[in-house]
Amino acid sequence: MKHPSLVVCRCEEVTMEQLEEAYASGSCTSRQLKMKTRATMGACQGRVCRALVETWIHVKNPDGPRDAELLSYRPPIRPITFGQLAKDED
Repeated sequence: MKHPSLVVCRCEEVTMEQLEEAYASGSCTSRQLKMKTRATMGACQGRVCRALVETWIHVKNPDGPRDAELLSYRPPIRPITFGQLAKDED
């Protein structure tokens, strides 16, 4: 581990060290790492770090299936009323 304090997921402040620890404890897929560390669960919903996490896992285990439990993109949701939509308010 070259840079343990390197932040992988800015939204949830997940570091490389946390990913390494989760991987060592048995979280070996992107979905398992997500549940263990909250990486990709922040405000951007993984749009910034998802590919990085999945690539990191592939580097750790190049013989593993590339598409096993890939994470999906989810848009951030902020509730607004129909009135706000009709008036084009923020």
